[in-house]
Amino acid sequence: MDPNPPKLGLIAGGGQIPALIRDVCQAEGRPLFIAALNGFCEPENVGDAEHDWFDLPQVGRLLKALKAAGVQQVCLCGRVSKPDFSALKPDWRGAMLLPKLIKAALIGDDALLRVVTDTFEGEGFHVVGVDALMQGLLVREQVYSARQPTEQQAGDIKLAMAAARDLGIADHGQAAVAAHGIVVGLEDDAGTDALLLRMTSRPEARGGVLAKCVKPQQDRRVDLPTIGVTTIENAAAAGLSGIAVEAGAALIVDAAATAAAADRLGLFLIGQRHGG
Repeated sequence: MDPNPPKLGLIAGGGQIPALIRDVCQAEGRPLFIAALNGFCEPENVGDAEHDWFDLPQVGRLLKALKAAGVQQVCLCGRVSKPDFSALKPDWRGAMLLPKLIKAALIGDDALLRVVTDTFEGEGFHVVGVDALMQGLLVREQVYSARQPTEQQAGDIKLAMAAARDLGIADHGQAAVAAHGIVVGLEDDAGTDALLLRMTSRPEARGGVLAKCVKPQQDRRVDLPTIGVTTIENAAAAGLSGIAVEAGAALIVDAAATAAAADRLGLFLIGQRHGG
């Protein structure tokens, strides 16, 4: 461990990951500044860390605050939904960036995030991924649950993985559902939870599998596919039989609790390489 680690600026959205990184930094004595995003980051995930709150379009204020805090590295983490650009009220720097963001958003989330990371790097910050800070969150190549996929389900996993991969190449999402040899659902901008909610009203999805994998072309420092207990619960509510996630290229929040939820609800949970 570096005895004098660079100060980290955590651009914190929703979910548990910002709090996990905060705890690791505090345990290691690493200097930290949390830029908590209004409407996304939960106050309890900030805790007693040095922090401030920002609206999404306050780009200039955010950059100024990071520099004033002495931040050298930046990590973007947590859930942030794509905004309604027409409703944003940006500061002057945000207004300058807005046309690029709107153009990129028409292409897909990866293009949008590249504009964001380029902006931070252009200001002299080094962007790091969640996995670089917490290797333990990366999905491993293993079966996490007591239950293992059947031969038929293994076939559905391959089908869903391939569909998710194609979706990612088009920069439209990271997840797909396949059941009984047919792809029955694809993720869109609303995300995985919304996909699983749609599957609850699709009888043909019952007994199917959810697969999540990284977009082949994406910058892996941001927006890695992520699953946790909520994903398991939503998959069970949709009547799915299990979940497969790309090993080495996705995050699992609290692997023990997530695996326990899979066992409690009778689902399999597996990490495997694409094409495996």
